[in-house]
Amino acid sequence: MADIIGDGKERWDIVTTIANIAAPTAAELNAGVRISQWMTKDGATGFVADTADAPTSSKESTFQTAVNGMISLNGPKFKVKRQTPLGSDAAFNAMPTDGTAFAVRRNSVTAATSYSATQVVDVFPVQFSQKAKVDQADNMPELYEVPVKITSQPRFDVAVV
Repeated sequence: MADIIGDGKERWDIVTTIANIAAPTAAELNAGVRISQWMTKDGATGFVADTADAPTSSKESTFQTAVNGMISLNGPKFKVKRQTPLGSDAAFNAMPTDGTAFAVRRNSVTAATSYSATQVVDVFPVQFSQKAKVDQADNMPELYEVPVKITSQPRFDVAVV
């Protein structure tokens, strides 16, 4: 089997409505706003799942043992380039402070390709926090970050129907 080279194959959408996050439809996902086209290369951070240990050893144990505990994400946020005209910046408008939606990630398929059945996605129910302007640097576009809160358990590796 060949490795999948990920360049140009990570897509992020903000989707307002998904009836069942365990089985999102192509129509629901294609109705979202594809924010990855305006994100920086490091524009989605903190979305890596981390599983905590739940200790199972006792006072009398001679070896420390554990099983899988709670899953968490570490400070998920988006970093996006500001677009003009300001009033019609689609990514900025898709992530209003205190608004809720679903952040959807798809890998392994060219980002500009529309969603279709059997593709695999991750679905994160989110609430958007206050946008933060990134300090301006020479020769750089204006950037902002949008921290997100995970409002219920995400679904990883689900098939689009």
